[in-house]
Amino acid sequence: MLKVMSDMPDGVLGIEGTGEITADDYKQVLVPAVEQARAGDKKIRMLYYLPAEFESYSGGAIWQDARVGVGHLLSFEKVAVVTDVGWVAHSVNAFRWMMPASVKVFSVGELDDAKTWVAS
Repeated sequence: MLKVMSDMPDGVLGIEGTGEITADDYKQVLVPAVEQARAGDKKIRMLYYLPAEFESYSGGAIWQDARVGVGHLLSFEKVAVVTDVGWVAHSVNAFRWMMPASVKVFSVGELDDAKTWVAS
């Protein structure tokens, strides 16, 4: 499940993923939030938070993630990924060179540091 986080610094879109994240989560939560954050041609600063309650992505969610990434490739200015899930952190680090935005991975214990970094 994805949800928009409410306790974010001004100008930062926070998304929290728990349980299994599905394609519908992307269509109903992430895509509308990205489109709203992008209104007025603003670059997006996003914090993507996967706490201990995160379990997995469905196959459809992985496909939707790729579609959002490609469709909004130039829309992002900064992305902070906050997780203790090893394969997620390794995947982000392995592919962040492909992103024109600044991308940084933080551990769950560094959530406040991630918020500060993405907002700066």
